[in-house]
Amino acid sequence: MTIKSLTPQFVEHFPEKLEPGELYLAMEFATAAHLCACGCGNKVITPFSPTDWQMSFDGETVSLKPSIGNWTLQCRSHYWVRSGRIEWAGDMSQEAINAGRKWDAQAKARQQSGRPSGEEIREPAPRAQEQTQASSLFGRLKKWIRF
Repeated sequence: MTIKSLTPQFVEHFPEKLEPGELYLAMEFATAAHLCACGCGNKVITPFSPTDWQMSFDGETVSLKPSIGNWTLQCRSHYWVRSGRIEWAGDMSQEAINAGRKWDAQAKARQQSGRPSGEEIREPAPRAQEQTQASSLFGRLKKWIRF
C-alpha cells in the first residue's frame, strides 16, 4: 500500500518499529526516518545538513528537500515530501543518478573545506575596485571644479 502523506512525530530516539505514514524527527540528531512511501517497508533515513536534506516545519506539516530517491533499494522509489504530502517524482536514469551523486560529493567536499556550497574560488571582482576608484576620482573632480 503506497503512503500518501507523512505525519510528523518529534522524538528523542527513533522507535524500533517505524509505522507507515509517520515521519519521525529526531532534532537532537538532525535526522528524520520513515518507511518508504511506496509501501515496500524499507526504512528511509534523511540526515539534515546543508549538503543533505533540509527540513521545514510550518507548525503542522513537514517538508523535506531535495527529493528522496531510494536508488539503492529494490523499489527505486522517488518522491518529494511537501507539506506532509507525498508527491511522486519520475524515475531517473542511472546517468542522472550518478551525476547527482557526484554533485553531492562535491558539495560535501566544499562544505568540509569551509566554503559555502556553490561558492567558487575567484579573484576579487575588478568592477568593485573600478567603481571605488571612479567614485574617488569623481569626488576629487567635483572638489576641483568647486574651487
